[in-house]
Amino acid sequence: MRRNVLLLMLILLVGLMAPAFADEAPTALPQSGQAAPDFRLQDQNGKWHAASDYRGHWLVLYFYPKDFTPGCTTEVCTFRDDIAKLRKAGADVVGVSLDDVKSHAEFAAKYHVPFPLLADAERKMSEAYGVLTSKMGMHYAKRTTFIVDPQGKVAKVYQDVDPEKNSAQVLADLATLKAAS
Repeated sequence: MRRNVLLLMLILLVGLMAPAFADEAPTALPQSGQAAPDFRLQDQNGKWHAASDYRGHWLVLYFYPKDFTPGCTTEVCTFRDDIAKLRKAGADVVGVSLDDVKSHAEFAAKYHVPFPLLADAERKMSEAYGVLTSKMGMHYAKRTTFIVDPQGKVAKVYQDVDPEKNSAQVLADLATLKAAS
């Protein structure tokens, strides 16, 4: 009898804990031609940024999982190294992760990041863009990049990007997208 009670308690405990370890069903990604979701978040310097701040400009909005991790460091450094070319192409670059302002400030200082890194600690922007996910109870933004046109519509979506190649892909596609608009 005692063994059955313990087994029942174990089953209940596992059942209660299972949702914490399950992957969440992601919100759908905004697709090309759709309005890019609004946002208002602080960057690594505490400055507020909103989607409306970028109207009239091309915006490269890239989501990444975590400051100071190898892939995310590679990606931020390739965008940093290409920032002059991206600006010459008429695009602003903004990185977004679930890390807080302090973490972004340390990350940006260490790697000399010349563009905003937005702190989505409340996960609202990542959820709105369909990139919020979790594994084993840990939430993060999937590595996804959006090019948003000057009218605020999604022009291109890159899923599961290669951190080393993402900036170059964006640069190549910006020229094509601008010529088509």
